[in-house]
Amino acid sequence: MCGIVGILGKNPVAPLLVDALKRLEYRGYDSAGIATLENGQLIRLRAEGKLVSLKNKLTKRSLHGTIGIGHTRWATHGAPIKRNAHPHMTEKLAIVHNGIIENFLELRTALQHKGYILETDTDTEVIAYLITDTLYTGKTPLEAVQYSLSRLKGAFTFALMFAGEEDLLIAARRGPPLAVGYGEGEMYLGSDATAFASFTNKVSYLEDGDLAVLTRNSVTLFDENAKQVRRHKKKSAGGILLISKGNYRHFMQKEMFEQPESVSHTLARYLDCARSVLRPQKVDWSAVTRLSFASCGTAYYSTLIAKYWFESLAGLTVENDVASEFRYRNPPLSAGTLPLFVSQSGETADTLASLRYCKKKGMKTGAIVNAVESSIMREADIVFPTLAGPEISVASTKTFTSQLAVLASLAVAAGKTRGVIDKKREDALIGALIEIPRYISEVLKLEPSIESLCREFLRANHMLYIGRGTSYPIALEGALKLKELSYLHAEGYAAGELKHGPIALIDEKIPIIVIAPYDHWFEKTVSNVREAAARGGRIVLITDKRGAVATALIAQATIMMPEVPDIVAPIVYAIPVQLIAYHTAVLLGTDVDQPRNLAKSVTVE
Repeated sequence: MCGIVGILGKNPVAPLLVDALKRLEYRGYDSAGIATLENGQLIRLRAEGKLVSLKNKLTKRSLHGTIGIGHTRWATHGAPIKRNAHPHMTEKLAIVHNGIIENFLELRTALQHKGYILETDTDTEVIAYLITDTLYTGKTPLEAVQYSLSRLKGAFTFALMFAGEEDLLIAARRGPPLAVGYGEGEMYLGSDATAFASFTNKVSYLEDGDLAVLTRNSVTLFDENAKQVRRHKKKSAGGILLISKGNYRHFMQKEMFEQPESVSHTLARYLDCARSVLRPQKVDWSAVTRLSFASCGTAYYSTLIAKYWFESLAGLTVENDVASEFRYRNPPLSAGTLPLFVSQSGETADTLASLRYCKKKGMKTGAIVNAVESSIMREADIVFPTLAGPEISVASTKTFTSQLAVLASLAVAAGKTRGVIDKKREDALIGALIEIPRYISEVLKLEPSIESLCREFLRANHMLYIGRGTSYPIALEGALKLKELSYLHAEGYAAGELKHGPIALIDEKIPIIVIAPYDHWFEKTVSNVREAAARGGRIVLITDKRGAVATALIAQATIMMPEVPDIVAPIVYAIPVQLIAYHTAVLLGTDVDQPRNLAKSVTVE
């Protein structure tokens, strides 16, 4: 979602602001801007599109202010045009904002009745004029912000710079994350520590409800009750986030090829790979009677796969919810239920709200998260980290397979503790998990042939992905990836559902991607494939050697996979659907790392 930066520096900050925004590009955005103070006067530059447009403007107009704020905007209220780009300004202040003001129409109407002329379509401008109106009553900047906060409804974070105040930034957090960086005679703000990683590694994270007052030599924090508080200052690992694509064409390609390592690191957290045993668990699985998952997007698909694992290996009843539905349906939560939340960023608004709902109900919560120091990681009672490292591309790849690695490990641990699997079965499952990085490496070698195959998809307007069992969520994930990256329409279905409607779509023009490892669902899947082939469907089969032999007369193309144990199949079969989406998008010329309208961290509803 939107990226926020702020700098109180010693030298001109404009190029530093752009550099900081560059490191927040992974969050997704459609316009950018910065503002500084020169001789006490507010000056700003804004541009539609990518940061290069803003940088080009800076080459024509130098900004010399030593205090400034910057923003990359992902449009919510108003089109992604220059007029709606941040920072927004009045004669008193400039503001950058992430989130949504739910009562902005009410506030906007009240401000207009007072004679203010609002020029944008955004909810952010309402904050600017609300605080400005309060400043005209004689209040100090801090007093004006505190008063205005009490009138705002929604989830939001903002940073403010005031005309005539060369040594003051004020920021507030009511939902989306915000970090403070500490320098020598300099201070920084950022949506996360990545923003100022090249300037300082000393950081503190605002808690929800906090307000921060920054000068070059001090940071004063207040909680939601206006009580002065201290937040733990720590050394950030942000320096490792200054990464590049290396020899890869896109971050997504690089991150796909990092999966043997990222899955290996993650597995090592839950398995003693040298001894082939499970590490000690944070959960007493014998006391758990039910699992309740709530997540969004790709993370939600990881929990659909986990449902098969936990039910078959641990005998646990599993409930899966899209977090945006879970948070509003007031689900009953019984004793013995363990709510588990999965998120790449740890800031996903609906997932975080669902976690908080469960905590209010007195439930002990668990979370699978990739981002260190994220809100979900801090608020969950039990954290199961994924060790995927920074994922810059908006489309989730290595975090998805790392999430699956965690969930598979936990399912085996639950099965062992609950006595559903014996020692022999446990050893076999652990042995299979340890082999995942090798299997992934083998599949990545198929990239050239998959790239060639993708040329056949360029003439298609629609695609179907089908699978059974744990391959069904991989079909959903494959279709999602293709939609995200290439903007082609695609749908994922349980293969057995074809005859209940989707088969009406099938003709000789539609490619059908079939995820079909040679497992106990295979014969049923093949029956469904025959139905599609009989109606002219272009069958692309993703299977192993045994599956290819059994379907030699059906498929028009086959992606030949290694033979793998059932438990690891969805993790390994995630790789070819990622490669299909990536290379189809590259061939179509779309922005692979930052697809249109998408954001890496969805911090609003």
